[in-house]
Amino acid sequence: MLRPSIAPGTEEGSFAIKGDITFATVGSLLDKGTAQFEPHSHIVVDLSGVTDADSAGLALLIEWVTWANHSVREMVYENVPERLLNIAAISEVEGLLGAGERWSGFL
Repeated sequence: MLRPSIAPGTEEGSFAIKGDITFATVGSLLDKGTAQFEPHSHIVVDLSGVTDADSAGLALLIEWVTWANHSVREMVYENVPERLLNIAAISEVEGLLGAGERWSGFL
């Protein structure tokens, strides 16, 4: 298991997640991510560094989409791992993780 990290990217409001986003790790990322996203109105999260993911990782990403919508922010996920896209498709929520999808306003 690779402990996850979230770090600012090179652009304003951009972030990169590295490591596993699984049942064992998402609890630590939820509040860390939300706190780092808070000052930004446009947020881009690069998931290319994710090494393992499960349905809890999907739930985390959906929770951040919900937070962004309720706080009127724009959320974009880039480089979503194939495993997460497959779990999202099975769960019929793949539209929430569309590559480069922008979420603003209320769901």
